[in-house]
Amino acid sequence: MHLEQPLQELLPELIQLRRHLHRHPELSGHERQTAALVAGELRRWGWEVREAVGRTGVVAERGPLGGPLVALRVDMDALPIEERTGLPWASSHQGLMHACGHDIHTTVGLGVAALLATWGERLTARVRLLFQPAEETAQGAAWMRADGAMEGVAALFGVHVFPSIAVGSVGVRCGSLTAAAGELEIEVLGESGHGARPHQSTDAIWIAARVVSGLQEAISRRLDPLHPVVVSFGRIEGGKAFNVIADHVRLLGTVRCLDAAVHDRLPGWIEDTVHALCRGHGGEARVHYRRISPPVHNDPDLTRLVAAAAVDLLGDSRVEWLEQPSLGAEDFAALLEGHRGTMFRLGVAGPAGCTPLHSNTFAPDEDCLAVGIRVLTLSLLRWMATPC
Repeated sequence: MHLEQPLQELLPELIQLRRHLHRHPELSGHERQTAALVAGELRRWGWEVREAVGRTGVVAERGPLGGPLVALRVDMDALPIEERTGLPWASSHQGLMHACGHDIHTTVGLGVAALLATWGERLTARVRLLFQPAEETAQGAAWMRADGAMEGVAALFGVHVFPSIAVGSVGVRCGSLTAAAGELEIEVLGESGHGARPHQSTDAIWIAARVVSGLQEAISRRLDPLHPVVVSFGRIEGGKAFNVIADHVRLLGTVRCLDAAVHDRLPGWIEDTVHALCRGHGGEARVHYRRISPPVHNDPDLTRLVAAAAVDLLGDSRVEWLEQPSLGAEDFAALLEGHRGTMFRLGVAGPAGCTPLHSNTFAPDEDCLAVGIRVLTLSLLRWMATPC
Protein backbone atom coordinates (compact mmCIF):
# COMPACT_ATOMS: atom_id res chain seq x y z
CA MET A 1 0.00 0.00 0.00
CA HIS A 2 3.00 2.31 0.46
CA LEU A 3 1.21 3.90 3.42
CA GLU A 4 3.26 2.54 6.32
CA GLN A 5 6.07 5.06 6.06
CA PRO A 6 3.72 8.09 5.86
CA LEU A 7 1.82 6.73 8.88
CA GLN A 8 5.00 6.35 10.93
CA GLU A 9 5.96 9.91 10.04
CA LEU A 10 2.49 11.17 11.03
CA LEU A 11 2.13 9.28 14.30
CA PRO A 12 4.01 11.68 16.61
CA GLU A 13 1.85 14.56 15.37
CA LEU A 14 -1.33 12.52 15.67
CA ILE A 15 -0.51 11.49 19.23
CA GLN A 16 -0.06 15.15 20.15
CA LEU A 17 -3.39 15.96 18.48
CA ARG A 18 -5.09 13.22 20.47
CA ARG A 19 -3.62 14.48 23.73
CA HIS A 20 -4.75 18.02 22.91
CA LEU A 21 -8.28 16.75 22.27
CA HIS A 22 -8.23 14.76 25.50
CA ARG A 23 -7.04 17.79 27.45
CA HIS A 24 -9.84 19.94 26.01
CA PRO A 25 -13.07 17.87 26.00
CA GLU A 26 -16.40 19.38 24.96
CA LEU A 27 -19.91 18.16 25.73
CA SER A 28 -22.47 17.00 23.18
CA GLY A 29 -23.58 19.82 20.91
CA HIS A 30 -20.80 22.12 22.15
CA GLU A 31 -17.85 20.69 20.17
CA ARG A 32 -16.95 24.03 18.62
CA GLN A 33 -13.22 24.10 19.37
CA THR A 34 -12.89 20.42 18.48
CA ALA A 35 -14.69 21.01 15.18
CA ALA A 36 -12.52 24.03 14.39
CA LEU A 37 -9.35 22.00 15.00
CA VAL A 38 -10.65 19.12 12.87
CA ALA A 39 -11.66 21.42 10.01
CA GLY A 40 -8.28 23.16 10.06
CA GLU A 41 -6.34 19.89 9.91
CA LEU A 42 -8.52 18.56 7.09
CA ARG A 43 -8.00 21.71 5.02
CA ARG A 44 -4.26 21.50 5.63
CA TRP A 45 -4.34 18.04 4.05
CA GLY A 46 -6.28 19.27 1.02
CA TRP A 47 -9.82 18.06 1.80
CA GLU A 48 -12.96 19.93 0.78
CA VAL A 49 -14.52 20.84 4.13
CA ARG A 50 -18.00 21.85 5.27
CA GLU A 51 -18.48 23.03 8.84
CA ALA A 52 -21.62 23.32 10.99
CA VAL A 53 -23.11 20.16 9.46
CA GLY A 54 -25.42 18.79 12.12
CA ARG A 55 -24.85 21.96 14.18
CA THR A 56 -21.24 21.36 15.25
CA GLY A 57 -20.27 18.52 12.90
CA VAL A 58 -17.69 18.56 10.12
CA VAL A 59 -17.88 16.83 6.72
CA ALA A 60 -14.90 16.49 4.39
CA GLU A 61 -14.68 15.02 0.88
CA ARG A 62 -12.14 14.23 -1.79
CA GLY A 63 -11.85 11.95 -4.80
CA PRO A 64 -13.54 11.73 -8.20
CA LEU A 65 -17.14 12.88 -8.61
CA GLY A 66 -19.89 10.93 -10.30
CA GLY A 67 -19.03 7.47 -9.03
CA PRO A 68 -19.69 5.50 -5.84
CA LEU A 69 -19.28 7.27 -2.50
CA VAL A 70 -17.88 5.64 0.62
CA ALA A 71 -18.01 7.26 4.06
CA LEU A 72 -16.29 7.02 7.42
CA ARG A 73 -17.93 8.29 10.59
CA VAL A 74 -16.16 9.20 13.84
CA ASP A 75 -17.59 11.02 16.87
CA MET A 76 -16.16 13.96 18.83
CA ASP A 77 -18.05 14.61 22.10
CA ALA A 78 -17.04 14.00 25.71
CA LEU A 79 -18.89 13.16 28.94
CA PRO A 80 -19.76 15.05 32.16
CA ILE A 81 -17.26 13.02 34.24
CA GLU A 82 -14.47 14.26 36.51
CA GLU A 83 -11.23 12.66 35.28
CA ARG A 84 -9.10 10.69 37.75
CA THR A 85 -6.39 9.23 35.48
CA GLY A 86 -3.57 11.46 36.70
CA LEU A 87 -2.12 11.55 33.17
CA PRO A 88 -0.09 14.59 32.05
CA TRP A 89 -2.70 15.21 29.34
CA ALA A 90 -5.71 14.73 31.61
CA SER A 91 -8.72 16.97 31.08
CA SER A 92 -8.14 20.61 31.95
CA HIS A 93 -11.91 21.22 32.20
CA GLN A 94 -13.39 20.35 35.57
CA GLY A 95 -16.20 17.81 35.33
CA LEU A 96 -15.56 16.95 31.66
CA MET A 97 -13.68 13.95 30.27
CA HIS A 98 -13.18 11.92 27.12
CA ALA A 99 -14.20 8.76 28.99
CA CYS A 100 -15.63 6.96 25.95
CA GLY A 101 -12.66 7.29 23.61
CA HIS A 102 -14.12 9.79 21.18
CA ASP A 103 -10.79 11.66 21.22
CA ILE A 104 -9.27 8.42 19.92
CA HIS A 105 -11.99 8.13 17.26
CA THR A 106 -11.49 11.72 16.09
CA THR A 107 -7.74 11.23 15.86
CA VAL A 108 -8.17 7.98 13.93
CA GLY A 109 -10.42 9.85 11.50
CA LEU A 110 -7.79 12.55 11.06
CA GLY A 111 -5.13 9.89 10.54
CA VAL A 112 -7.18 8.26 7.80
CA ALA A 113 -7.67 11.69 6.21
CA ALA A 114 -3.91 12.32 6.26
CA LEU A 115 -3.07 8.94 4.73
CA LEU A 116 -5.69 9.19 2.00
CA ALA A 117 -4.31 12.64 1.18
CA THR A 118 -0.99 10.96 0.34
CA TRP A 119 -2.90 8.68 -2.05
CA GLY A 120 -3.82 11.80 -4.03
CA GLU A 121 -5.24 11.33 -7.53
CA ARG A 122 -5.07 7.54 -7.21
CA LEU A 123 -8.36 7.47 -5.26
CA THR A 124 -10.88 5.62 -7.43
CA ALA A 125 -14.03 6.71 -5.57
CA ARG A 126 -15.35 9.68 -3.64
CA VAL A 127 -14.61 9.55 0.11
CA ARG A 128 -16.65 11.41 2.71
CA LEU A 129 -15.52 11.79 6.32
CA LEU A 130 -18.16 12.51 8.95
CA PHE A 131 -16.97 14.01 12.24
CA GLN A 132 -20.15 13.73 14.28
CA PRO A 133 -21.20 15.70 17.36
CA ALA A 134 -23.51 14.62 20.18
CA GLU A 135 -23.18 10.84 20.03
CA GLU A 136 -23.50 10.55 23.81
CA THR A 137 -26.94 12.18 23.73
CA ALA A 138 -27.95 10.20 20.62
CA GLN A 139 -28.82 13.39 18.73
CA GLY A 140 -25.86 14.10 16.47
CA ALA A 141 -26.54 11.43 13.85
CA ALA A 142 -30.06 12.75 13.26
CA TRP A 143 -28.71 16.30 13.06
CA MET A 144 -26.17 15.30 10.43
CA ARG A 145 -28.69 13.30 8.42
CA ALA A 146 -31.01 16.31 8.38
CA ASP A 147 -28.16 18.34 6.85
CA GLY A 148 -27.61 15.76 4.10
CA ALA A 149 -24.50 14.03 5.46
CA MET A 150 -25.67 10.59 4.29
CA GLU A 151 -26.91 11.57 0.84
CA GLY A 152 -25.42 9.34 -1.85
CA VAL A 153 -23.47 7.14 0.60
CA ALA A 154 -23.12 3.56 -0.69
CA ALA A 155 -21.19 2.20 2.30
CA LEU A 156 -20.47 3.56 5.78
CA PHE A 157 -17.63 2.48 8.07
CA GLY A 158 -17.19 3.17 11.78
CA VAL A 159 -15.02 2.25 14.75
CA HIS A 160 -15.36 2.21 18.53
CA VAL A 161 -12.71 1.56 21.16
CA PHE A 162 -13.21 -1.56 23.27
CA PRO A 163 -11.41 -1.92 26.63
CA SER A 164 -11.86 -5.70 26.87
CA ILE A 165 -9.77 -6.28 23.71
CA ALA A 166 -5.97 -5.96 23.82
CA VAL A 167 -4.31 -3.17 21.90
CA GLY A 168 -3.13 -4.48 18.55
CA SER A 169 -6.31 -6.50 18.05
CA VAL A 170 -9.79 -5.74 16.72
CA GLY A 171 -13.23 -7.27 17.16
CA VAL A 172 -15.70 -7.81 14.31
CA ARG A 173 -19.24 -9.13 14.13
CA CYS A 174 -21.82 -9.57 11.37
CA GLY A 175 -25.40 -8.62 12.19
CA SER A 176 -26.34 -7.10 15.55
CA LEU A 177 -23.46 -5.28 17.21
CA THR A 178 -25.26 -3.02 19.70
CA ALA A 179 -28.72 -2.75 21.22
CA ALA A 180 -31.72 -0.56 20.64
CA ALA A 181 -32.01 1.92 23.49
CA GLY A 182 -34.66 4.07 25.07
CA GLU A 183 -34.88 6.60 27.89
CA LEU A 184 -37.55 5.93 30.51
CA GLU A 185 -39.09 8.49 32.87
CA ILE A 186 -41.71 7.38 35.41
CA GLU A 187 -43.56 9.69 37.80
CA VAL A 188 -45.16 7.87 40.74
CA LEU A 189 -48.02 9.80 42.32
CA GLY A 190 -49.22 9.18 45.86
CA GLU A 191 -50.63 11.22 48.75
CA SER A 192 -48.48 12.90 51.38
CA GLY A 193 -48.89 12.47 55.11
CA HIS A 194 -47.11 12.27 58.44
CA GLY A 195 -44.23 9.79 58.67
CA ALA A 196 -45.65 8.43 61.92
CA ARG A 197 -48.97 7.50 60.27
CA PRO A 198 -48.17 5.94 56.86
CA HIS A 199 -51.57 4.19 56.81
CA GLN A 200 -53.21 7.60 56.36
CA SER A 201 -51.27 8.39 53.17
CA THR A 202 -50.12 6.78 49.93
CA ASP A 203 -46.34 6.42 50.05
CA ALA A 204 -44.91 7.24 46.61
CA ILE A 205 -41.41 6.12 47.66
CA TRP A 206 -42.67 2.68 48.68
CA ILE A 207 -44.62 2.37 45.42
CA ALA A 208 -41.60 3.49 43.40
CA ALA A 209 -39.55 0.75 45.05
CA ARG A 210 -42.21 -1.75 43.99
CA VAL A 211 -42.04 -0.38 40.42
CA VAL A 212 -38.25 -0.80 40.26
CA SER A 213 -38.35 -4.40 41.52
CA GLY A 214 -41.65 -5.26 39.82
CA LEU A 215 -40.42 -4.31 36.36
CA GLN A 216 -37.39 -6.58 36.76
CA GLU A 217 -39.63 -9.46 37.88
CA ALA A 218 -42.05 -8.86 35.02
CA ILE A 219 -39.21 -8.91 32.47
CA SER A 220 -38.05 -12.31 33.73
CA ARG A 221 -41.55 -13.81 33.68
CA ARG A 222 -43.52 -12.05 30.95
CA LEU A 223 -40.95 -11.51 28.17
CA ASP A 224 -39.17 -14.11 26.02
CA PRO A 225 -35.74 -14.80 27.60
CA LEU A 226 -34.37 -15.50 24.10
CA HIS A 227 -34.88 -11.78 23.37
CA PRO A 228 -33.14 -10.13 26.35
CA VAL A 229 -34.36 -6.81 27.73
CA VAL A 230 -32.53 -4.71 30.31
CA VAL A 231 -34.18 -1.92 32.32
CA SER A 232 -31.82 0.00 34.59
CA PHE A 233 -32.70 3.01 36.74
CA GLY A 234 -29.95 5.55 37.22
CA ARG A 235 -31.77 8.29 39.12
CA ILE A 236 -34.50 8.51 41.76
CA GLU A 237 -35.91 11.81 43.04
CA GLY A 238 -38.58 12.18 45.71
CA GLY A 239 -39.50 13.44 49.14
CA LYS A 240 -38.97 16.72 50.96
CA ALA A 241 -38.40 15.84 54.61
CA PHE A 242 -37.40 12.88 56.80
CA ASN A 243 -40.78 12.74 58.52
CA VAL A 244 -43.13 13.42 55.58
CA ILE A 245 -44.52 10.67 53.37
CA ALA A 246 -43.65 11.60 49.78
CA ASP A 247 -46.46 12.13 47.29
CA HIS A 248 -44.25 12.24 44.19
CA VAL A 249 -41.24 10.25 43.01
CA ARG A 250 -39.46 10.54 39.67
CA LEU A 251 -37.52 7.59 38.22
CA LEU A 252 -35.11 7.94 35.30
CA GLY A 253 -33.73 4.90 33.54
CA THR A 254 -32.62 3.28 30.33
CA VAL A 255 -34.05 0.36 28.36
CA ARG A 256 -31.94 -1.88 26.10
CA CYS A 257 -32.79 -4.81 23.84
CA LEU A 258 -31.35 -6.44 20.72
CA ASP A 259 -34.55 -7.18 18.80
CA ALA A 260 -36.02 -4.19 16.96
CA ALA A 261 -39.53 -5.71 16.96
CA VAL A 262 -39.38 -6.22 20.73
CA HIS A 263 -38.17 -2.66 21.15
CA ASP A 264 -41.19 -1.41 19.22
CA ARG A 265 -43.52 -3.16 21.70
CA LEU A 266 -41.67 -2.21 24.87
CA PRO A 267 -43.06 1.32 25.45
CA GLY A 268 -46.65 0.06 25.59
CA TRP A 269 -45.72 -3.00 27.67
CA ILE A 270 -43.76 -0.91 30.19
CA GLU A 271 -46.56 1.64 30.51
CA ASP A 272 -49.19 -1.06 31.14
CA THR A 273 -46.96 -2.80 33.70
CA VAL A 274 -46.11 0.39 35.60
CA HIS A 275 -49.74 1.52 35.74
CA ALA A 276 -50.80 -1.88 37.05
CA LEU A 277 -48.08 -1.87 39.73
CA CYS A 278 -48.96 1.63 40.91
CA ARG A 279 -52.71 1.10 40.96
CA GLY A 280 -52.21 -2.16 42.83
CA HIS A 281 -50.57 -0.20 45.65
CA GLY A 282 -52.99 2.75 45.69
CA GLY A 283 -51.06 5.19 43.52
CA GLU A 284 -50.97 6.47 39.98
CA ALA A 285 -48.23 6.92 37.38
CA ARG A 286 -47.16 8.94 34.38
CA VAL A 287 -44.84 7.14 31.96
CA HIS A 288 -42.71 8.82 29.30
CA TYR A 289 -40.59 6.81 26.86
CA ARG A 290 -38.09 8.31 24.40
CA ARG A 291 -36.47 6.19 21.71
CA ILE A 292 -32.76 6.91 21.71
CA SER A 293 -31.26 4.66 19.06
CA PRO A 294 -32.06 1.58 16.97
CA PRO A 295 -29.62 -1.35 17.02
CA VAL A 296 -26.44 -1.26 14.94
CA HIS A 297 -26.72 -3.93 12.26
CA ASN A 298 -23.42 -4.71 10.54
CA ASP A 299 -23.64 -5.60 6.86
CA PRO A 300 -21.99 -9.05 6.41
CA ASP A 301 -20.08 -8.22 3.21
CA LEU A 302 -18.67 -4.97 4.59
CA THR A 303 -17.80 -6.66 7.88
CA ARG A 304 -15.91 -9.41 6.08
CA LEU A 305 -14.07 -6.74 4.08
CA VAL A 306 -12.89 -5.09 7.33
CA ALA A 307 -11.99 -8.47 8.83
CA ALA A 308 -9.90 -9.43 5.78
CA ALA A 309 -8.07 -6.09 5.85
CA ALA A 310 -7.38 -6.51 9.57
CA VAL A 311 -6.09 -10.09 9.08
CA ASP A 312 -3.70 -8.94 6.37
CA LEU A 313 -2.42 -6.08 8.53
CA LEU A 314 -2.43 -7.63 12.00
CA GLY A 315 -2.54 -11.40 11.52
CA ASP A 316 -5.37 -13.85 11.98
CA SER A 317 -4.82 -14.19 15.73
CA ARG A 318 -5.42 -10.45 16.17
CA VAL A 319 -8.91 -10.48 14.66
CA GLU A 320 -11.58 -11.63 17.09
CA TRP A 321 -15.01 -12.64 15.83
CA LEU A 322 -17.33 -11.48 18.61
CA GLU A 323 -19.87 -14.11 19.65
CA GLN A 324 -22.25 -11.76 21.43
CA PRO A 325 -23.51 -8.26 20.67
CA SER A 326 -23.36 -5.50 23.25
CA LEU A 327 -26.36 -4.06 25.09
CA GLY A 328 -24.70 -0.69 24.82
CA ALA A 329 -26.21 1.75 22.33
CA GLU A 330 -24.50 3.62 19.50
CA ASP A 331 -25.78 6.62 17.53
CA PHE A 332 -24.04 5.18 14.46
CA ALA A 333 -27.25 3.14 14.07
CA ALA A 334 -29.24 6.23 13.12
CA LEU A 335 -26.85 6.89 10.22
CA LEU A 336 -27.25 3.29 9.03
CA GLU A 337 -31.03 3.48 8.58
CA GLY A 338 -31.52 2.93 4.85
CA HIS A 339 -27.78 2.44 4.29
CA ARG A 340 -25.26 -0.40 4.42
CA GLY A 341 -22.43 -0.13 6.88
CA THR A 342 -20.30 -1.76 9.53
CA MET A 343 -18.55 -0.83 12.75
CA PHE A 344 -15.67 -2.72 14.36
CA ARG A 345 -14.21 -2.77 17.87
CA LEU A 346 -10.72 -1.35 18.37
CA GLY A 347 -8.71 -2.94 21.17
CA VAL A 348 -7.25 -0.42 23.63
CA ALA A 349 -6.19 -2.50 26.66
CA GLY A 350 -2.49 -2.18 27.43
CA PRO A 351 -0.35 -4.60 29.47
CA ALA A 352 -2.10 -3.51 32.69
CA GLY A 353 -5.57 -3.72 31.12
CA CYS A 354 -8.04 -0.87 30.74
CA THR A 355 -10.91 0.30 32.91
CA PRO A 356 -14.42 0.30 31.35
CA LEU A 357 -15.90 2.92 29.08
CA HIS A 358 -17.38 5.88 31.00
CA SER A 359 -15.00 5.26 33.91
CA ASN A 360 -13.19 8.28 35.35
CA THR A 361 -9.93 6.33 35.06
CA PHE A 362 -10.43 5.23 31.44
CA ALA A 363 -7.00 5.42 29.79
CA PRO A 364 -6.70 3.63 26.41
CA ASP A 365 -3.29 2.59 25.11
CA GLU A 366 -2.31 5.05 22.38
CA ASP A 367 -0.82 2.27 20.27
CA CYS A 368 -4.43 1.71 19.17
CA LEU A 369 -4.23 4.82 16.97
CA ALA A 370 -1.98 3.23 14.36
CA VAL A 371 -4.10 0.06 14.35
CA GLY A 372 -7.38 1.89 13.77
CA ILE A 373 -5.91 4.14 11.08
CA ARG A 374 -4.34 1.24 9.18
CA VAL A 375 -7.43 -1.00 9.28
CA LEU A 376 -9.82 1.74 8.21
CA THR A 377 -7.58 3.13 5.49
CA LEU A 378 -7.05 -0.29 3.91
CA SER A 379 -10.77 -1.10 4.22
CA LEU A 380 -11.74 2.11 2.42
CA LEU A 381 -9.18 1.58 -0.34
CA ARG A 382 -10.27 -2.02 -0.89
CA TRP A 383 -13.92 -0.97 -1.03
CA MET A 384 -13.02 1.61 -3.68
CA ALA A 385 -11.25 -1.04 -5.72
CA THR A 386 -14.21 -3.45 -5.65
CA PRO A 387 -17.33 -1.81 -4.16
CA CYS A 388 -19.40 -4.45 -2.36
